[in-house]
Amino acid sequence: MAARRTRIPATKYPVERFTLDNGLRVVLTPDRSAPVIGVAVVYDVGIRSEPEGRTGFAHLFEHLMFQGSENLEKLAHFRHVQGAGGTFNGSTHLDYTDYFETLPSNALERALFLEADRMRGPKLTEENLRNQVDVVKEEIRVNVLNRPYGGFPWLKLPPVMFDTFPNAHDGYGSFDDLESATVSDAADFFRRYYACGNAVLAVSGDVDVAEATTLIERHFGDVPARPAPARPDFTEPDLTGERRTSYTDPLAPLPAVAGAWRVPDPVTDFAGYLPYVVLAEVLTDGDASRLVERLVQRDRTVTGLGGYLGFMGDPFDVRDPTALLLQAHLPPGGDVDKVLRTMDEELDRLATDGLTEGELARTQARMATHLLRDTDAVLGRALRMAVLEQQRGEPGLLNDLPRLVGEVTDEQVRAAAATLRPERRASVEVVPGGAR
Repeated sequence: MAARRTRIPATKYPVERFTLDNGLRVVLTPDRSAPVIGVAVVYDVGIRSEPEGRTGFAHLFEHLMFQGSENLEKLAHFRHVQGAGGTFNGSTHLDYTDYFETLPSNALERALFLEADRMRGPKLTEENLRNQVDVVKEEIRVNVLNRPYGGFPWLKLPPVMFDTFPNAHDGYGSFDDLESATVSDAADFFRRYYACGNAVLAVSGDVDVAEATTLIERHFGDVPARPAPARPDFTEPDLTGERRTSYTDPLAPLPAVAGAWRVPDPVTDFAGYLPYVVLAEVLTDGDASRLVERLVQRDRTVTGLGGYLGFMGDPFDVRDPTALLLQAHLPPGGDVDKVLRTMDEELDRLATDGLTEGELARTQARMATHLLRDTDAVLGRALRMAVLEQQRGEPGLLNDLPRLVGEVTDEQVRAAAATLRPERRASVEVVPGGAR
């Protein structure tokens, strides 16, 4: 009997693409249903790009991009966006850094001017650098050092799973590396990675394509051309034996554990990668999912768990090498070994017996709903299309993702589960040292 496929609603967001003479790639996706626009600029530089001795530099530089430019003083970007009724931010990922705004559509030219202005050159001064080093250090204190389970597992698992500096190091950065950074380092980083040829601009929402094209050419066309740097080969061989470590978290009140397995290349082997994205949801998404039903509801050996692709939970905007992660928090005196054994049992059962009636369809419908919701807002659409263009040259894949998720079969999910063996797993255990 032919395998039944989940029927998934499709989006048909239009996509217009072009490249300026200076190498900047542009993606436009008009939607005149509401007078709002999303503007995103994605640079092909992330945590994996930063050099040894400069841990945390990609994130530090993201902060510096908000500290004014040769033409605008510090805080001017904030004032101009918020003064137009908009919001803005930026974020650093393993494989890219993004900057973005949501604005009323009549403020399109303002957003383009601001992004083009800092693409020409941020204000890199000793004062700005020292100030932002202090800001980043405080962010590390708040998000990692002074928080229970801080950095778990996204900072703690990579050095267990990987051997090379780009993949294994702490992307937030050490205080020593941050404090020793110089203005010259920042200038070199900007010249190398913040080039037109290394960037994608995406605009979505209430825009006229012809008018937007004219404005983009006006503001970005004379940004000096610099080619994209050659991207290093970040690949690493798979594990040939289980790797496991533990550490004591002085603030954590309860034990926790996370395990990860390498998965196929999300760009060059997308068809092989998708079943793992679905598998993570089958295992952990919702009360009816495999591991929630077994570990939380039946055995009560964990109090909560999650599963996802990518160390930062970014299945559709990460390159290889990446992994499927499972993480769990345990009750007092919880047995981490037992939890890992149970995960192995459930993976074996899934690989051997397959999925139950309706299990895959339910999971795929929920995943499609999340994908559709995430790109319903104009900014979510702009960001997703910018990254798809940056990594794949296929921004229109956004329209196909829900359908492709729905086409994953039972057999593909079973085959993926069969590869998640203990001998291919890297895991890290949190030993609680926190308050009683």
